[in-house]
Amino acid sequence: MARIPIGCEPVVGSLTPSKKKEYRVTNRLQEGKRPLYAVVFNFIDSRYFNVFATVGGNRVTVYQCLEGGVIAVLQSYIDEDKDESFYTVSWACNIDGSPFIVAGGINGILRVIDAGNEKIHKDESVRLWNVHTGICILIFAGAGGHRNEVLSVDFHPSDIYRIASCGMDNTVKIWSMKEFWTYVEKSFTWTDLPSKFPTKYVQFPIFIASVHSNYVDCTRWLGDFILSKSVDNEIVLWEPKMKEQSPGEGTVDILQKYPVPECDIWFIKFSCDFHYKAAAIGNREGKIFVWELQTSPPAMIARLSHVQSKSPIRQTAMSFDGSTILSCCEDGTIWRWDVVATS
Repeated sequence: MARIPIGCEPVVGSLTPSKKKEYRVTNRLQEGKRPLYAVVFNFIDSRYFNVFATVGGNRVTVYQCLEGGVIAVLQSYIDEDKDESFYTVSWACNIDGSPFIVAGGINGILRVIDAGNEKIHKDESVRLWNVHTGICILIFAGAGGHRNEVLSVDFHPSDIYRIASCGMDNTVKIWSMKEFWTYVEKSFTWTDLPSKFPTKYVQFPIFIASVHSNYVDCTRWLGDFILSKSVDNEIVLWEPKMKEQSPGEGTVDILQKYPVPECDIWFIKFSCDFHYKAAAIGNREGKIFVWELQTSPPAMIARLSHVQSKSPIRQTAMSFDGSTILSCCEDGTIWRWDVVATS
C-alpha cells in the first residue's frame, strides 16, 4: 500500500475566533478499490491511542499514526468469505488488556480479532457478547425491538447499564441492562459450554424516540443527552424525557442542531474526541465539518476540504485529543488531517 504525496492545503471558513482550528492534510492512502465504511481510533488502551482500524469489503486493516503525517500498516485480515462486506468496526479488550478488533457486516457475523496475537479470537452471531468467554449474554429484540436493521449502538459514558441504538426503522431506542446484570456477571464465571448459557432476551427498551423521519445511521451519548443523525443535513442534540411509570414512553426536547451541508445520503457517520469536546462529520462531496459540542449556540471549529477529496466520506475518526482527524471514503481512500500549531 503506497503513500500518495499530495499538496497540503487547509481550508477553514469564517468561524468564531476563539474556537477556530486549522487542520491540514498530512497523508492520503489508497487502500483499495472497494468502499471503506468505517474507521475508528483505539480509545481502550492509552498505549495505542494512535492506532486505528478500517473496514471495507472483506478486509480489516490496522494502522498507526506516526510523526510527520506518516501512516504505517500494522496488520491486515482478509475474511475467507469473499462475499462478506464489513460495515462497522470497534475496539474492545481481553481481561488482560490485550486489544481486540470487532467487525461486523452484511452476513450478520461478528469477527473478534485478537490484535495482540494476530489471530481470529471468535466467530459468532451479533449480540451482546462476553468477548473473553465467548458467551452471548443478552439479545435486544422482540416486542419492543427495532423493526429493521440496526445501524449504530453506543454505551452510556457513565451509566454502565444503559445503551442507545438506532436503525432503519427511523427510531432511537434506549435499553437498560440493570435488571439483567446478573447475566453479565454470570458470563465471566460460566464453566459449561457457551452454547448452554441461559441467554436472556430483552424485549422492551426503556425509551423509544422518533426524532428523525428517515434512517438513523449514527447515535452517540453526550452525557445524558443524545446526538443522532439521519439524512437531513444535520446532527441533532436532544434530551430524552422518560416517563418513570410508563417504560418506553416519554418526550424529546431538541436542544440544538449542527448543520452539515450536502449530507443527505444515509450511512455517513460522525465521530468525537475522547472527551466529547468536538464532533467531526463528512459529507457526500468529500468535505469535513468539525463542530464544538460544549457551546451554545453551536460553533463550527473547522471546515475541511481538498481538491482531490470528492468522494462521499462514510465515517470520520477523531484522535484522543482531537488533533488528528481521519476519514474513510467511498473511493477506498483514507485521509489524514492534523491540526496546525498556532503561535
